[in-house]
Amino acid sequence: MPATTAFRRSLAVIAALPLLTLAACGYGSQAKTDDTAKIAAGAKKIDGLGSVKIGYFGNLTHGTALVANQKGFFQKELGATKADYQVFNAGPSEIEALNSGSIDIGWIGPSPAINGYTKSDGKNLRIIGGSASGGVKLVVNPKKITSLKDVKGKKIATPQLGNTQDVAFLNWIAEQGWKVDAQSGKGDVSVVRTDNKVTPDAFASGSIDGAWVPEPTASKLVAEGGKVLLDESSLWPDKKFVITNIVVRQSFLKEHPKAVEAVLKASVETNKWINANPAAAKAAANKQLAADSGKALPANVIDPAWTSIRFTDDPLAATLDTEAQHAVEAGLLDKPKLAGIYDLTLLNKVLKAAGEPTVSDAGLGVK
Repeated sequence: MPATTAFRRSLAVIAALPLLTLAACGYGSQAKTDDTAKIAAGAKKIDGLGSVKIGYFGNLTHGTALVANQKGFFQKELGATKADYQVFNAGPSEIEALNSGSIDIGWIGPSPAINGYTKSDGKNLRIIGGSASGGVKLVVNPKKITSLKDVKGKKIATPQLGNTQDVAFLNWIAEQGWKVDAQSGKGDVSVVRTDNKVTPDAFASGSIDGAWVPEPTASKLVAEGGKVLLDESSLWPDKKFVITNIVVRQSFLKEHPKAVEAVLKASVETNKWINANPAAAKAAANKQLAADSGKALPANVIDPAWTSIRFTDDPLAATLDTEAQHAVEAGLLDKPKLAGIYDLTLLNKVLKAAGEPTVSDAGLGVK
């Protein structure tokens, strides 16, 4: 069986797991909103829409969406059009929700965005903006691993076969000259695909020796006695790489550009507020995490996690192209045709109006 076919089948299986869990409420769990998100008196609907359905993960790397939900920034820009939210655990389930129309706009990692675009032959989604960079670390048990060379022969977790961190770790392994079968995870390093919710327990029990994971999972491992061996940002030019993008259904973008522009305006305003008010933004994100999951993060987890993430409107398109090439080199993806995956027209309109510099699609935009 070709590697790409096996990869796609495994993605389908992985995607089904959260869907089974969340079947009672659709593809993702409904997020709760703060009182600040109430529709203002006299507000009007945008494009006549009753609602805009927004998806995101309960991860700090999706902090823009967390804060914008909590502080009511989305609702403010959407007027009387209600901002509805769904929270997801994995990229495949969010892509399925986007494909089915269960959400209109989503915050998502680069690998699911690439897979969603290529699997639909470029006909479903577009990346319309950036959201975050960084926030990914290799955390290890310092009793078992004291240097990068010690990773060889150890069990290291990643969140999911073919997800953004899995691809990054496989690429790093290859750069060390080590061999690993991408599908099975077996080789000079044992790559153990483990849900981020389970990883801290697996680490504490000793069933894994470390993990290449996003925040806040990385800082949860540090709180369990782990040590940061490598920050992925150190591997990228200017220490910047895309970890979260904003995507939209192409049909929704075509039919409701004003609504998409409103969401992008809220995102830009939110990132500006986050960067100007880091402590208040961190508190707002944690409050929304608590509303969505029932549990806030302790200070020893959220404090280091928050400082490692850079919130940006720039989608860092050149790094997405590089990440796609890493997936190809790992045998997880056929060489993708990414031309047209970006449409930054509305984002650059919003940025220009706000007096901010416009951003590039690295030649991968709509012609």
